[in-house]
Order: sequence, then C-alpha cells, then structure tokens
Amino acid sequence: MKKALLAALPLSLALLSTAASPAAQAQQTGKLKACFIYVGPVGDIGWSYAHDEARKKTEKALPWLETKYVESVPEGQATPVIDRLVKDNCKVIFTTSFGFMDQTLDAAKKYPNVIFAHASGFKRAPNMATYMADFYQLYYLNGMMAAAVSKSDKLGYVGAFPVPELKRHISAFAMGARAVNPKATVSVKWINAWFDPNKAREAAEALISEGAGALAFTEDTATVVQTAAARKIPSFAHYSPMYKFAPDYVVSGQLVHWERIYIDFLTKVRTGTYTTKNLQKVDYWNLLRGGSVELGAQDGMAINPKWIPALKAKTITVAGKKTTVYDRVMALKADMEKGGKFDPFTGPLKDRNGILRVPAGKVASIADLNNMAWVAPGVTGQVADEPKK
Repeated sequence: MKKALLAALPLSLALLSTAASPAAQAQQTGKLKACFIYVGPVGDIGWSYAHDEARKKTEKALPWLETKYVESVPEGQATPVIDRLVKDNCKVIFTTSFGFMDQTLDAAKKYPNVIFAHASGFKRAPNMATYMADFYQLYYLNGMMAAAVSKSDKLGYVGAFPVPELKRHISAFAMGARAVNPKATVSVKWINAWFDPNKAREAAEALISEGAGALAFTEDTATVVQTAAARKIPSFAHYSPMYKFAPDYVVSGQLVHWERIYIDFLTKVRTGTYTTKNLQKVDYWNLLRGGSVELGAQDGMAINPKWIPALKAKTITVAGKKTTVYDRVMALKADMEKGGKFDPFTGPLKDRNGILRVPAGKVASIADLNNMAWVAPGVTGQVADEPKK
C-alpha cells in the first residue's frame, strides 16, 4: 500500500503543478513561463518580428520570466500548438494573429488554469484577455504625407487580408490623404497572405504601373518599400524600422512597441492582479498615447529628413487658416500622443457607398473599430464582406 502511494506521488505532484495558477507557478519556481504563437517567421521584418523583438525585450526586463515561441503557425492551425505549449507548462499563452481568435477561445475553455491573451481580436473569457497596439492614427498621418509627396492623385495599398484591422487602417489612410488632396484615391490589392514576398512585389509593381504615386501596406516583409524604391516611389514602413531598406524613399511609417503591453500584462499576472478568473473585460487598446506605437521610418525618426522639405512645401487649410502638411502632421501627432480630442473616426462619417457609419458628434467605439467591415470614400478595388447597407 505504501509503495503504491509513493509511486503515485510524482504523478500527483505533476498534476498539481499543471493545475497551479500562473501566479503560483512564479511563487513555486521563481519563474513564470509565457509562450508566444506567431503566424509568420520571426525573420519576417514585420508583425511576427516585432512581437518577437518585444518578447526578448520583455524577458530582459523581467528576470523572473521564462519565454518560448513557436513561429510560422498557419491561421486555423493553432490548436495542436496550444496543446503542446500547455503540456510544456506554459502558464500564459499569447496568440498573435487575428485568425487565431476562435481557437484561442476554445483553448481558454479547455484549459481554465492557463491565461490566454489574443492580439487584434475581440472575444474574451474569464481567463482570456485581448490586446492591440493599433495603427489607425498613424495611418491617417501617413495618408496625409502620402498625398503631399505623391505626384499623382492615386495612392496604392498592398493588403494581406480584408479583416477589420486592415479595413480601418486603409480607411484611415484614405481619410488622411483626402484631408490633403480631396481627389486622392487609394487602390487596394489583396495578396491573401501575411508573408509572401513574391505576391507583395507583384502587387506593388501593379499599383505603381497603374499610376500610384506612393505606397503603404500591411504585410510582413520589407518588399513593398524595396519595390517602391526601385521605381523611385515614396513609401511608408510597416511595423518595423524599414528606413535602412530604402533610405531615400521611406517617408515615415508605423512602428510598434509590444513590450509596453507585455511587460505590464505579465507583471500583473505575477502579482496576482490578473488571474484566470478576471480577464473577461481586460482589453488593451493602445494608440499613440502611452508609447505602444510610434510614427516613424525608424525609431526616433518620425519623418525622413529628406522628405520634410516636400511636406513643408505643401499647404492645406485647417479651420480657415493655412498651414503646411508637415506642421499639421506634427500638431496632430502631438495631440494624439496626449490623448487629445482629434480622432480620425469622428462623425459624421459615411462609407464609400454613402451609408452613414459614424453619426455627427460621435467617435467610433473600440467595438466598432474591432468589427469594422466598411471602408471609407476614396478606397477603390474589391473589399470582401463589405456591407451594402
């Protein structure tokens, strides 16, 4: 009898360890194990690269943290990866792509003693939070600059998938462009991939051939800025510093600092502030205010100095007063960094089909933006799942 009890003891301890809360794991072992699932390779220079750079910075900042990651996990195939990570004693799992949302929610129900956090989505559970460092403010500013430096009324956008994130970013880019040039249009070409350099290059070349005078994009390589530079077309970096890939042609861009969220979130897990019971309403929605995102071609360079003269040469009228595009961009940047009153999605706003989407005096809510299906006037090209009423 005693031998049987002794034999069962290691198994019992193993099960107890698996069931321990994330905070308890940290107390018992001195370490908290957090794991990350990426949709692309860590060398993609875009989204997954930025998340992994943040993971490394977070681990460096938090000596009690242990991390692990799995890269290049196709959307819709996260479940077996999550199962493996749970067996590997990961107590916090970050799933970092919109297409992982439903599988993350299923996993949260399956593993109630594990904390999950999903990037860019909107579904939560007692042990599942959501988070986003969103770029729509930056895309509006990039759109203003794109219209100012473009030699035509046409702008181009290479898009991965027509998910709400891209629809709000493309719309913000178009609205910013039209604030400078009311005739501006933004042609979108979808590549239906987060990481496909060949498709990104083909889309960029097609947009330039069709007359686009500046390019922006949402996909996870530096291909668009390199392709644009080869054709002497200005472009805007996405997610990571891309100035080095085209120093003469990258005007600005969107930079992210995911570590601001990861450090805060994991610290609260370790202290027991965040538990497997109270994450239902935890949603990080970080914009320019707070420093999770940054306007720039590279860190500390909001606008490439080579393009500042062109932005200062272009004037617009704001509230009856003339100002340069450069001054307007910098003024809006400062306002949004302070959490000021300006928001690109302030009503009245109609979609490109003339349907009122944001009433006068209202600002689109986080829920509205997270579920956005419509696109703004000026966007051209097919957009899947676009509502007609």
